[in-house]
Amino acid sequence: MNRIVVTGAAGRMGSQIVSAVLDARDLKMGGATERKGHPSFGKDIGDLIGRGKVGVLLTDRLEAVLPGAQAMIDFTTPEGTIEHLGPAAENKVPAVIGTTGFSKDQLDEIRRLSERIPIVLAPNMSVGVNVLLKVLAVAAKALGDNYDVEIVEMHHRLKKDAPSGTAIRLAQVVAEALGRDLEKTARYERHGVMEERAAQEIGIQTLRGGDVVGDHTVIFAGPGERLEFIHRAHSRGNFARGAVLAARWLFGRPPGLYDMQDVLGLKQ
Repeated sequence: MNRIVVTGAAGRMGSQIVSAVLDARDLKMGGATERKGHPSFGKDIGDLIGRGKVGVLLTDRLEAVLPGAQAMIDFTTPEGTIEHLGPAAENKVPAVIGTTGFSKDQLDEIRRLSERIPIVLAPNMSVGVNVLLKVLAVAAKALGDNYDVEIVEMHHRLKKDAPSGTAIRLAQVVAEALGRDLEKTARYERHGVMEERAAQEIGIQTLRGGDVVGDHTVIFAGPGERLEFIHRAHSRGNFARGAVLAARWLFGRPPGLYDMQDVLGLKQ
């Protein structure tokens, strides 16, 4: 049985990942960690997520549970992920990272550590979203510059980073397909009296409210017609299952930085 360590295991996303690991017949929980000072240390992670005892106690000692693990799955914070990757690299444990909001320096550190261990880094582990990324590249190339591109994302009121990592990745794929520099053409907000919309502009708008798991809409608005691609996530279990799929794919892979397009075989 392949052992999986889940960081942030008692959180909204972490608990879903733990459930997905427990549901997998070929995997077992090898460790469950949380940030220092968490009130549930020492309790069985199964009890904490309503699954009954599984024999794995919540801890903040990542170094103690990593040896012998086949993969670590991390959906925490940018700072937490970077802190966790160091011990993972030291123990040669592959990592699946679904955290978003990394700075350039943090991404550089992830790339550096991927020279020592295989890492799957993706802002969205959903199979549907990753199929959408593939479709968007084809659509953008076919539609070209005659169609304006707008991306709208909505998430729950507690989400801290904006725009979402998924929205940024959607925009990156469209920009790459159209041969544009996203840093120069992205438009993140509009207010007041403005000049008319720039032809090369890629709009990325953020909505926050309620308990929305994740909605993303990509709009291609052209002369006389509009084409919309919509993905709606109904539960976090969707992302958790994708993360477990990525962990399985990592077993035996050489060091390197991968994404869900690699995992799903969508790269040409």
